[in-house]
Amino acid sequence: MKIILIGIQGAGKSTQGNLLSTSLEIPYLSTGHIFRELAKEKTSEGRYIKETINAGFLIPDGQAFQIVTGYLSKPEYANGYILDGFPRTVKQAEDFKENIDYVFYLKVSDKEALWRISGRSDERDDETLKAIRKRIELFHEVTTPVLYYYRKRKLLVEMDGEESIEEIHKEILAILR
Repeated sequence: MKIILIGIQGAGKSTQGNLLSTSLEIPYLSTGHIFRELAKEKTSEGRYIKETINAGFLIPDGQAFQIVTGYLSKPEYANGYILDGFPRTVKQAEDFKENIDYVFYLKVSDKEALWRISGRSDERDDETLKAIRKRIELFHEVTTPVLYYYRKRKLLVEMDGEESIEEIHKEILAILR
């Protein structure tokens, strides 16, 4: 099974991704985690990624596509995966030729997302208020059309991301079964 999780930063994608990974016994892959790991590398690509994500911007389509598809070509993803944070643009969605089963959109308000992020205990370099606001703005501007793209293909399932973690997880599993 191949699942995509979409939502603004703080929507609960990584929480649901990890829960689903355990329940479905398929790997969870977060592009945010991948990019933060790459940003630690002392290479020109690492420095570029670090500067880009710390400013709240998106990694360019071609580069993001190459990184994500490179990861998904590994054997552990051959039987399915839960993907968080990709595709972020319609171009990425169009180029992504995987047979996706479901796209879950965890819908939360900007205010709720900011509140959740401010309550996190693990502060990250890419979570300055300026960077978070930029990413939320980019989500509405750039990623919202991705929702329409998957809705047209009858793959999109909208979830109330402000429900409890347990309730959202239970609803997703009910849809998958």
